[in-house]
Amino acid sequence: MKYILGVMCVIGLVLVFVFCPMKTIGEPQKEYLRIHIRANSNSDEDQRVKYMVKEAVVDALIPLLADIETFDKAKSVMQKNFDHIEDVANGVLKSEGFSYECKAEIDNEYFPARTYDNLTLGEGYYDALILKLGNAEGDNWWCLVFPAFCFTNSQNSDNIVYISKIWEIIKSVI
Repeated sequence: MKYILGVMCVIGLVLVFVFCPMKTIGEPQKEYLRIHIRANSNSDEDQRVKYMVKEAVVDALIPLLADIETFDKAKSVMQKNFDHIEDVANGVLKSEGFSYECKAEIDNEYFPARTYDNLTLGEGYYDALILKLGNAEGDNWWCLVFPAFCFTNSQNSDNIVYISKIWEIIKSVI
């Protein structure tokens, strides 16, 4: 029975890849929501705290995104939780002695091509949760909020592998 289900899953995936149109470079990417954390500056201190903010924000987003199954819902949850996200980031900044704060927003911006495990996203414009730390003039960190592939490197990653429902469904069949 598992063999038949596995074969059906493989056939289904092949059909999806054969009959789904490929996206072209520069075409808006509707099914992915990225996260982009911009450091205040390129000073060692600002870059260090950027990664501390990243860890805290990723850990705070995990329970918010755990049951999210669609891009639209992920985007809505992020928008409804701007204050919470900013509070988490500002808590890290304050505890580390920084006087500037974080500002959260969602915007559509250009990203270069990037590979996350077995998923490669082409260059193009993506909606993204933007976290601007202070002047937001330094190097940045970016990844995926939905599906949440980048959250596997958070400090609490023992609790999850992937929180994407799509990945859980594929794993359960295979």
